[in-house]
Amino acid sequence: MARYFVGDLQGCVQQLDELLTKVNFNPRFDELWCVGDIVARGPDSLACLQRLASLGDALKCVLGNHDLNLLAVLCGIRKANPKDHLDAILALPEQQQRQWIDFLVKQPLIQHADDVVMTHAGLFPQWSLAQAKALAQEVSESLQRAWRHDKLGLWLDKMYGNEPACWSTQLSGPERIRFVINAFTRMRFLDAKQCLNMTIKTAPNDETRAQGLQPWFDYWQPQQFSIVFGHWAALQGATQRDDVIGLDTGCVWGEHMTLMRWPDGQRWHAENN
Repeated sequence: MARYFVGDLQGCVQQLDELLTKVNFNPRFDELWCVGDIVARGPDSLACLQRLASLGDALKCVLGNHDLNLLAVLCGIRKANPKDHLDAILALPEQQQRQWIDFLVKQPLIQHADDVVMTHAGLFPQWSLAQAKALAQEVSESLQRAWRHDKLGLWLDKMYGNEPACWSTQLSGPERIRFVINAFTRMRFLDAKQCLNMTIKTAPNDETRAQGLQPWFDYWQPQQFSIVFGHWAALQGATQRDDVIGLDTGCVWGEHMTLMRWPDGQRWHAENN
């Protein structure tokens, strides 16, 4: 069995198919680990969803911020961004839309096997792996419960916001859920108190350092496992660490999509020409 990790898809199904063909991916024997952001700015978000769903148990995926946004759009909580190519999904009959909602709410915020952990945006440095997994499970159970009880729209409406920015074990209710989701799906920079900065999306530079901001992984202490994440296209995967691996290489922004085999780290790229 081969285990492959792929960076943010963002609706770029052509590049995904190209990569899977390059490695002769076979869902009977191989696993595809997807870092999330299945949908959004690329040309065919629906096809990306269909391709992943067709893999069955061979797929290991996590939710990204754009996937959560699609849920909010489908539930009528947010309007679709014209820059997101979601029209094909929004044109589906209601029953088919509900099937995709059901597919997405079942995706976790974290995946862990052997010596590797995957999330969309990273691992908040104040959490142990056990704590991160417990918090992710707590949020997933809350999300799925809201869906079962026809309260998903209300749940998603309370999810949005940049506060609280700082973690506390005393957080509860929507504020606790909001912080956990932001850490797993939107995190980039932390300030000196390790509070989330949700506004700056550039790569680290002199300006961010002057503001006292550091990438989350600069605070992460080495563990007995590696972290694979996406989300931060401006990094182009450059973390300056072997144990923290960024796979969002900006395919949807005209760069390329990256597929990595674990554990040897061999990579394949598909250009967005």
